[in-house]
Amino acid sequence: MSRPQDQQNTALSSAPESARPARDEEIYEHVFDALLEHKLAPGTRLSEDRLGQAFGVSRTIIRKVLQRLEHEGVVEIQRNRGAMVAHTSSTQVGQLFEARRCIERAITRNACTRVTPEQVGQLRELVRQEQQALDEQDRGRALRLSGELHLVLAEYCGNEFLAGFARSLVSRCSLAIAQYEMAGHNPCSCEEHNRILDAISSGDADQASRLMDEHILQIHTRIRIREETADDPPEDIFAALAQRRTPKT
Repeated sequence: MSRPQDQQNTALSSAPESARPARDEEIYEHVFDALLEHKLAPGTRLSEDRLGQAFGVSRTIIRKVLQRLEHEGVVEIQRNRGAMVAHTSSTQVGQLFEARRCIERAITRNACTRVTPEQVGQLRELVRQEQQALDEQDRGRALRLSGELHLVLAEYCGNEFLAGFARSLVSRCSLAIAQYEMAGHNPCSCEEHNRILDAISSGDADQASRLMDEHILQIHTRIRIREETADDPPEDIFAALAQRRTPKT
């Protein structure tokens, strides 16, 4: 669901900051999408002042967003240096995906005995939206929807600790995918997602966990490690982020 951009910007700029519901959530989505779309390369400094000016909010709001991104492992905040986009080393990439395979196998196995047909339908809707984003060549949105699918499945598995581990791993893996994934490859296969959901629907825990393990392994194999040096972002990059909103359906 989306609203006209000009109406949205007018409402946000005219309302007092305290009257802007979930403003930090909107800013979070803008910045996170920019990370996934590689508009902000690893090492890019995220200035509280410049982000605050671009979004028309206080540094307190921006700091809250950056702290959330730091908690998810996609931003690093260093004393006297401020926030910057996290860099994932080749060693860390391997460790991330090894941990994620272990966690998601357990999540998928649990889901086979807990997920309802209605919940499977909701998961299939996320796959449909992901495919639509890929068809529209909106790679950032597709990657975010793919991550959301894995996180919603984790919530449905009935183990809050597994779901918590998944939240930290999926965000960091998404950043690694955006940072290193080979050009021309989709972040996730919708066909693979649907096969996993088929196995979950049938209650076949062995098949579902095997398919999930293969799926995460395939994502890992699409990554090609290459080192990059971040330049300072252009003066208008933060303003462009504030003007842009990813459509939602």
